[in-house]
Amino acid sequence: MSAPVSEHLNEWIDREAQAEAMIPLIGRLYRENNVVTGIYGRQLVNQSAIDILKAHRFARQIDEVELPISETLPLVQALTTLDLGAASIDIARLNSRFKASGGGDLEQFLRTELADVVGKKGQGRAEPQDVVLYGFGRIGRLLARIIVGHASSATGLRLRAIVVRRAKGNDLAKRASLLRRDSVHGPFAGSIRVDEENQAIIANGTYIQVIYADSPDQVDYTDYGITNAVVVDNTGIWRDEEGLSKHLQAPGAERVLLTAPGKGELKNIVFGVNHHSITGEDRILSAASCTTNAITPVAKLMNDTYGIDHGHVETVHAYTNDQNLIDNYHKGERRGRSAALNMVLTETGAAKAVAKALPELSGKLSGNAIRVPTPDVSMAILNLELQKETTKEELNAFLRRESLEGEMHSQIDYIDSAEVVSTDFVGSAAAGVVDGLATIVNGRQAILYVWYDNEYGYSAQVVRVLEHMTQSEPVKYPQTA
Repeated sequence: MSAPVSEHLNEWIDREAQAEAMIPLIGRLYRENNVVTGIYGRQLVNQSAIDILKAHRFARQIDEVELPISETLPLVQALTTLDLGAASIDIARLNSRFKASGGGDLEQFLRTELADVVGKKGQGRAEPQDVVLYGFGRIGRLLARIIVGHASSATGLRLRAIVVRRAKGNDLAKRASLLRRDSVHGPFAGSIRVDEENQAIIANGTYIQVIYADSPDQVDYTDYGITNAVVVDNTGIWRDEEGLSKHLQAPGAERVLLTAPGKGELKNIVFGVNHHSITGEDRILSAASCTTNAITPVAKLMNDTYGIDHGHVETVHAYTNDQNLIDNYHKGERRGRSAALNMVLTETGAAKAVAKALPELSGKLSGNAIRVPTPDVSMAILNLELQKETTKEELNAFLRRESLEGEMHSQIDYIDSAEVVSTDFVGSAAAGVVDGLATIVNGRQAILYVWYDNEYGYSAQVVRVLEHMTQSEPVKYPQTA
């Protein structure tokens, strides 16, 4: 074996060994301290050594260089000595901040950065909050995956039940199978069992009652020990306050969150933009749409910094279940044509919906959509006329910096790879990912291309809204200025 070949292999073996050494430390922080560790939104808990190395490799899309595990392992080792309280810690951002500070005494740096949770020994975990999923389709099952995956962490969300209409055949087993296997997002990370006698699904130890009902008024959640629950309506049958208030008539239901654009005066919440408008008196809220969530954070940044005079948003959107696989009758225009064979020009209210979360853009954006033959991941193209001139280099540097350090870094990612395509963004937890290489700037005109996983990224945003409205989100570190 030649020296260079041997050198690369030995380097890999060494990095793999460091990742293996990190696994029990991550597990101990998680189970003993309620600390969730991650790298730019990619959770490290319950991951293999290879997955941990892939997360370090992923960091190059943000920092332009691979995150060295030789730097993060000592950081994680130091975290385990601090008796931390409940928190969510991004070790990539923490490591970047440590290097920016000039390095030096790592333990002292961590004690300063994490001062509020040092010595708290797992304290600060939110009180359990019951969550019910009303409907169990694409978004419902992804919400279940995320909430179950966080069940033993610092978050207080507890998935207690799903409510569905009973279908023909072995309904319970089929529901469990759809949760276990997904053609887009892959297998469920863990174990799923079916309790036929009690009509329940047990996912990674989380007992999920399956309740069969045709309408909200047929359910009494207290019969199942569920109280003060947030009901997440994934059906889209009711979009206004009057319709959604039916859920509040069910004993045990306290609040409602709609996973679709709300109508009338209903608050449409885009986490990161207007979630602070949620009050304790709000009992019915909307998490807006996937496209609105992708557009609004970027639009807010652009408007706050450069000013938006007017603009147009074109959405290239993956097909959804409301379209037909082959040509058939559909109440909507063009949507009756085969989703798998056609690009389908259709309407979208996302551009107008931005104004519900960002009133200063009211009347400034128009929009349209094209449904394309892909099952997941979409793109929003923002063609904006700004009030200030800029350049591609300046604008991209700004957006990249905001994706790293800004208040909306959980909503906005940035990438400048020349090879990425839509499937590379499956599983992205960001509301949207700016494709820097595609950015076009001509004075005051800026055209931005924003990728978004219209299923998973949106579901992650819904969970963030859930955590905020129930005050169950863990404290995140490092904190933004």
